[in-house]
Amino acid sequence: MIIENILIYALNMAFGCVGALFVARFAYMVGLIDRPNGRSSHLAPTPKGGAIGILIGFLVTAAYLDLSFCFWFPTGFLSVVSLLGDRYDIAPKVRFWIQFSCALIFLVGLFNLKNIHFLSFCLVLPLAVFITGTSNFYNFMDGINGIAGITGVVGFFLLMNFGILTDADSKYVAISIAITCSCLGFLPYNIPKAKVFMGDVGSILLGFVFACLVVILSRSFLDFICLAGFLFPFYADELTTMFVRIKAGESLSKPHRRHLYQILANECGIDHWKISAGYGVVQLIIGIVLIASRTEWNVVLVFLILCFLVFSLVSLLFRRHATYGYVAQIGVK
Repeated sequence: MIIENILIYALNMAFGCVGALFVARFAYMVGLIDRPNGRSSHLAPTPKGGAIGILIGFLVTAAYLDLSFCFWFPTGFLSVVSLLGDRYDIAPKVRFWIQFSCALIFLVGLFNLKNIHFLSFCLVLPLAVFITGTSNFYNFMDGINGIAGITGVVGFFLLMNFGILTDADSKYVAISIAITCSCLGFLPYNIPKAKVFMGDVGSILLGFVFACLVVILSRSFLDFICLAGFLFPFYADELTTMFVRIKAGESLSKPHRRHLYQILANECGIDHWKISAGYGVVQLIIGIVLIASRTEWNVVLVFLILCFLVFSLVSLLFRRHATYGYVAQIGVK
């Protein structure tokens, strides 16, 4: 079994690599091209949808591990729809309801498999919102080279360790390792300079599977908080950006580039790979602390609150710096 698992992990790394290479070479033939616009952080047209290998690796691993239909089917269906979204325009409302429906399919199937009492179905809607929100947050944060791939490596690596330490079902530990490997296979084509972008097919898949594993591995609400915290930089950046945009009277459905990572890349001129690596380091440190203190409510809550306050302060400082720099530039002109 150990040897077979090693082979499936190696296969996932190969899928991640070959999928990115394939799309990088043939994307122009099928129209999978991300063309820069006013909210882009890149300057040249770049192939997208390169995470198709991560999707294939997930489906192959799901079949090998005999994961439940209610897990792999909605994930696969949503990823295929997201791949179509990389090629064609799909209305945001349509995307949302497809994502929400897939989350419901997963949750209802999971609760039935675990024979959870009917009253627990009151958790279905908030958990569906969590899964849908995480999928979209991951997608929104995939805007510079390497950030989605590095976050995937660190996030699923942390899930793997949590699963091992809490003696979780080995198949969920294995799928976490497999996705970590597929992200590692993809990364050389996306960082430091992107030959191909992950696309919605990858970012939505990673966000959806991450959220599903958080639900599966959680044995308590404290577990849920700790596991969700493994994606802390993405949640913190998205929530602070939403607050800034709401305060400014912007529509949240309007395209923008006001995330902290975008300001660091665009207004501050920091290399993409440095920002992505920095987010990954912060994510890893926070994850290690959460794993170490996973049984202590007070420690976990105080730690996460302090982390969010620090992130918000850093975000505010850089946003002000970017604004003053922009005003000064206009004044010079």
